Amino acid sequence: MGRPGERGTASGSPERPERPPTPTPGSKRAEHFCATRLAQGVVLPLNRMPRRIAGPPFRRSLRVLVGFAAWSAYSAPVVAAAEQPEVVEFPSADRQRTELSGYLYRPAGPGPFPAVIALHGCGGLFAPGSRERLSPRHDDWAERLVRQGYVVFFPDSFGPRGVRSVCKIRPRPVTLGRRARDIQGAIAWLARRSFVDPDRLALLGWSHGATSVMNFAGKRSVRDADVRLAVAFYPGCQRFFDDPKWRPKIPLTILIGADDDWTPAEPCRRLAQRFPRKITLVEYPGAVHGFDAPDQRVRLVKGLAFTASGTGEAHTGTEPEARREAIRAVKLQLGEAFGRD
Repeated sequence: MGRPGERGTASGSPERPERPPTPTPGSKRAEHFCATRLAQGVVLPLNRMPRRIAGPPFRRSLRVLVGFAAWSAYSAPVVAAAEQPEVVEFPSADRQRTELSGYLYRPAGPGPFPAVIALHGCGGLFAPGSRERLSPRHDDWAERLVRQGYVVFFPDSFGPRGVRSVCKIRPRPVTLGRRARDIQGAIAWLARRSFVDPDRLALLGWSHGATSVMNFAGKRSVRDADVRLAVAFYPGCQRFFDDPKWRPKIPLTILIGADDDWTPAEPCRRLAQRFPRKITLVEYPGAVHGFDAPDQRVRLVKGLAFTASGTGEAHTGTEPEARREAIRAVKLQLGEAFGRD
């Protein structure tokens, strides 16, 4: 694999030949619940779990009970950085066919492996002050997913367009529509890699990237066969709730903090109620925006272009218990989507 900054091309990797009931919430720091709806309509409360899960049941519900003992390895802090990604170039499916950079992580071996396309938030892909090193959150998720046997692909939607961050810019120079085209380009590129199983793709996004994932999931051209699952961390749900034409074409899991004051949970609740067969909503008590980032002190961010309050201020930072449970939830949902134990 190449080092960050040593740019490869699409031809640098082998190509695939062309192929023709919600539980009553308690106090934020008291008891947490996981409500898993079984086919018979039974609700099982599990102590010390997320407060709310709404939407379709986890299909193998008993695995929720017996599988969590094996999760301890995934809830421990990351002790080693993920292997350096290969940096490749691929075309977006936008009108300009913009040449984008993609940061590719892959497990050892020839594959083919299922793949996760991961969409960065409004702050971009990289750590503060770096144009090469991925942020701790992105690096953390890459390592975890690669360990689980997934190819992980991070498209950089900002850098090739001359943008570093859009959190404080209005109007935003990189739109949700453009990012949906970037997803299409990433899918097409990955489908041609011999080490990727093109029938087992998933989307994962954070904040602006999560909202982009939801926008993509509602496109008319999207089918279950293209992407098996979309996972959205703290997206902005209001625009989709307000759009009577929007409906998810693929299974969608939304993970959000109950105390998020940047992209609040309430519109996501209403959206999950509207599409109970397609949307699974998980809320985490006491968690704010960015709760899954490793070791980030909760702080107030000012000057934001879009916040629910209209003040331009919102809190971001880690909530350790929510982070641990979200890591578990993503692993379980991906395993179910791809038929993996």
